[in-house]
Amino acid sequence: MTVLDRLKEAVGAQGFSQDPAEIAPYLEEWRSKYQGHTPLLLKPSTVAQVSTVLGVCQDSDTKLVTQGGNTGLVGGQIPLNGEVLLSTKRLNRIRHFDESGMTLTVEAGVTLAEVQGAADDQNLLFPLSLASEGSCTIGGNIATNAGGTHVLRYGMTRALVLGLEVVLPGGSVLDNSGYDLKQVFIGCEGTLGVITAASLKLFPKPEVSVTAFAAVPSPAAALALLGQMQHATSGQLSAFELIPRAALEFVTRHIDGTRDPLAAPSPWYVLMEATGGRHANLNASFEDGLAAAIEGDIASDAVVASSQAQAAGLWKLRESISESQKREGASIKHDISVPVAAIPDFLAKATPAVLALLPGARPVNFGHLGDGNLHFNFNSSRSGDDPAFLARWDEVQQVVHDIVKEFDGSISAEHGIGAMKVASLPRYKSHEELDAMRALKAAFDPKNILNPGKTVPPVLRL
Repeated sequence: MTVLDRLKEAVGAQGFSQDPAEIAPYLEEWRSKYQGHTPLLLKPSTVAQVSTVLGVCQDSDTKLVTQGGNTGLVGGQIPLNGEVLLSTKRLNRIRHFDESGMTLTVEAGVTLAEVQGAADDQNLLFPLSLASEGSCTIGGNIATNAGGTHVLRYGMTRALVLGLEVVLPGGSVLDNSGYDLKQVFIGCEGTLGVITAASLKLFPKPEVSVTAFAAVPSPAAALALLGQMQHATSGQLSAFELIPRAALEFVTRHIDGTRDPLAAPSPWYVLMEATGGRHANLNASFEDGLAAAIEGDIASDAVVASSQAQAAGLWKLRESISESQKREGASIKHDISVPVAAIPDFLAKATPAVLALLPGARPVNFGHLGDGNLHFNFNSSRSGDDPAFLARWDEVQQVVHDIVKEFDGSISAEHGIGAMKVASLPRYKSHEELDAMRALKAAFDPKNILNPGKTVPPVLRL
């Protein structure tokens, strides 16, 4: 029996595919930057099947890439070198809800939207929120330590995971006793084990939510507004998103049902949200803080949503930026973070540095101002395809990442390292940090079975 036959047997007749048409959507990521190939797509439906698969792979030295919803943006989920591909989409059960402990245990293939819905059904909140939440899976969110729009209040995915079920190379299944090993697997991008289930932390559902869209003259003014609104709401801001004028124009141009919510254009905008209890007088304190910001020339105009529908419309403007960029044409993108206070200075230095390389490029720099995570993006000077522009990606990326390092930031804020950044990681991490990563990889995956060539740079031989 061949190795592929053993893997097919491990998952059963419904658990695999070699049909090129079925496999094709799994082999290309959303931005079409990475395309892969595989001899076999595995679709296990139980942890026992995953365990058997990894046992076969370990015994036969067969390489394996794990994929959730295929929404990753750095190529970590794509089998670039013909590895076997394991999809977690059929691991899609909600296992247990603990009302007293306010926890939810779900399998890795449950989508983020389904997790949110399961919490909402219990009048509770799972606060992780991403534009791709309808298709991204919780296993993928954990494997990349996803951030999203509510990190300011609730933290990264790491802060929301109470326990993990993980299958290691060889097939053994880890639980939560002993060392807090879950932290090793959160953000490991499928290089150390296959996450099959997670226990998640839920929160009381906010009784009051206030959403506003404000015009500001500069990133420095946006930063001042962040401080003002944190004080005004007693720290109850749950989201604070920076949006440039170019992004708003892209969205209103390409996304149906969107419009500019303010009468006059502004170079920058902020979308903010505050949540709390009904006795906190949040609406009044929020609007007082916003009015004071306008009086103090921190903001020039603002609209506060008067209904859930209006709030959803404002959020659609933010959540549609990536899709509108794609429709506008070629773009070079970065997912970086710098200290919050350094964002204006970073933008002032990094934006002209990129434009010196790409004259006429259109900056579309947006993101989670409250935690310093920016999507530092540039569209081509013209709409549509632009292969010559995209060919400059690596050159531009190094310039941006070098400036990020100057500001003591991170070249990977929430998207991961994957295939895109693994080669450049030694430029920005110390030998000691890289050695620690390699030691973990060797300890958990000594035969380099899982997601080889991603996230962990190889040792360079001279």
